[in-house]
Amino acid sequence: MPRTRTHSRGVGIGAGLVAALAFSTSGPVVKPLLVAGWSPGAAILVRLWIGAVLLAVPAALALRGQWWALRVQWRTVVLLGIFGVAGAAGLYFLAVQRLPVAVALLVEYTGPLLLVAWSWLRTRRRPARATLVGSALAMGGLVLVLDVTGNLDLDPVGVAFALAAAVGNAAYFALTARPIALPPVSLAGAAMVVGALTISLLALVGLLPVVAPNVQVTMLGHEVSWVVPVLVVGAVPTAFAYGVSAVSVRLLGERLASFLALTEVLFAVLLAWLLLGEAPLAVQLVGAVLVVAGVALVRVGAQADGELRGEQAATEREAGVRVAL
Repeated sequence: MPRTRTHSRGVGIGAGLVAALAFSTSGPVVKPLLVAGWSPGAAILVRLWIGAVLLAVPAALALRGQWWALRVQWRTVVLLGIFGVAGAAGLYFLAVQRLPVAVALLVEYTGPLLLVAWSWLRTRRRPARATLVGSALAMGGLVLVLDVTGNLDLDPVGVAFALAAAVGNAAYFALTARPIALPPVSLAGAAMVVGALTISLLALVGLLPVVAPNVQVTMLGHEVSWVVPVLVVGAVPTAFAYGVSAVSVRLLGERLASFLALTEVLFAVLLAWLLLGEAPLAVQLVGAVLVVAGVALVRVGAQADGELRGEQAATEREAGVRVAL
C-alpha cells in the first residue's frame, strides 16, 4: 500500500478516536442540565446552533471560495443535516426519555450493523467473514460494556425512537463518507446549520417541547450557571467532534469509521469512572476488549471486500481532506 494512503488511513483512525472522545463528553455535561429542568428539545436546539456558529468559520475557510461545491452537493448536505445530525441526535434524546440510557445507546449503535446489511443488499455480495464476525464481536462487546442485563420492561415507543436514531446514525456515516468535492469540515458545518434549522422548525410547530429555565447546575461538585454546560456541549461534542469526525469518515469510509465510533461508548465509561466515580465492572472490561477486536476484524473485512477505499474515492477523499486541513 502506498505510503501516502497508509498515512491518510492513520490520520483517519486518529481523528476518529479523537472525535469519539469528544462525543463521549456530551452525557456528563448535559445530564446536570436536564436534571436542573431543561428539556431534551431545548438542550439539542442550543447545542446544534452553538455548533453551527462555531463551525461556520472553519467550514468557510475550508471552501476557499469554492461555493459552487455547496450548490452542487446541496442534496447531500440537506439529507445529512436532517437525518445524520437532527435525526440521530433528536431521536436519541427522545428515546432516553422513555428508556434507560444504556439501552437507548445500545440500540442507536446498531447503526454500523445497518450499514453492513445495506451494503449486502445493495451489492448482493455477502460481506467478508471477518466483517460478519467483527460485527458480532463489536455489538456483543457493547452489550457487556453497557451491562444490559436482567429483565427490562422496555417502552415500545422508546425502542422505536432508538431504532430510528440508529437509522440516523447509519445515515450520518454513509452520507459523510461520500467521495464528493465538498471538504469534510464544510460538509459538517453546512449540515449542522440544516440540522439546527430542522430542530427549530420542530420546536416552532410544537412537536418538540422546549423548556430552558434560568438555573444553576451542579458540575464536578460545583454550582455553575446553565451557560457553562451549554457552551461546553456546543463546542466539544458538537462543533469540534462533528468537524473532526467528518474528516475521519471521509478518509476511512462509512463502515470502518462507524465501527471505530463505537469507542465513544468506551470513552463514556472511562469518563463516568473518572468524573462521576462510576467504576466499570469486570464484564465491561471484557466488553471493551471485544469491541476493539471487532473493530480490528471489520477493518480486515473492509480491506477484503475492497471497500475500505475505492480507486476513484481514494483520490477524491484525500484531495478533500487536504483542502479541509
